[in-house]
Amino acid sequence: MSILALAGRRIDTPGADPRRFPLSNVPVVRKRLAELFVTENATALVCSAACGADLIALEAAKELGLRQRVVLPFVPERFRETSVVDRPGDWGDIYDRVIAAVEAKGDLVVLPPMTGNDNDAYQAANEAIIREAEQLAGPGERLAVIVWEGTSRSGSDATEVFRTLTEVAGFPQRFIPTV
Repeated sequence: MSILALAGRRIDTPGADPRRFPLSNVPVVRKRLAELFVTENATALVCSAACGADLIALEAAKELGLRQRVVLPFVPERFRETSVVDRPGDWGDIYDRVIAAVEAKGDLVVLPPMTGNDNDAYQAANEAIIREAEQLAGPGERLAVIVWEGTSRSGSDATEVFRTLTEVAGFPQRFIPTV
């Protein structure tokens, strides 16, 4: 049994260069995630709920009957505007369904407001995802899943920060390519 802590890329903006997660790759990434969840005998998924890797993973987890715990860096309405509906695709409806379902089960974690910038809030969310996975997992049951193209962006890169944090925390890591 595995408890999965997951983070990854959001869907690319139109004309993004380099391409990190094109909308056209959603079906193949969904398939890769579902296969990994089965292979690793996953029982729960802990992640945020941004468009792209997070919401795709949450949908796959639901289809497989996994527990879903969602960590948001700020209130759901603000997160929806800044990390969900600002990219191509019909992510708003998926997000609304996911948030309603996890909240009803007591599995929505909304971090308290922070001073500082959004990057600080996203880092705090990454740290909380790791803590939540550790709390749900027994020894040897935790696994980090990084959904990305494999290259760190210059400047702020929440996926790279998550990869580093899970490595330091001793999580075995699995990588799901987005391109």
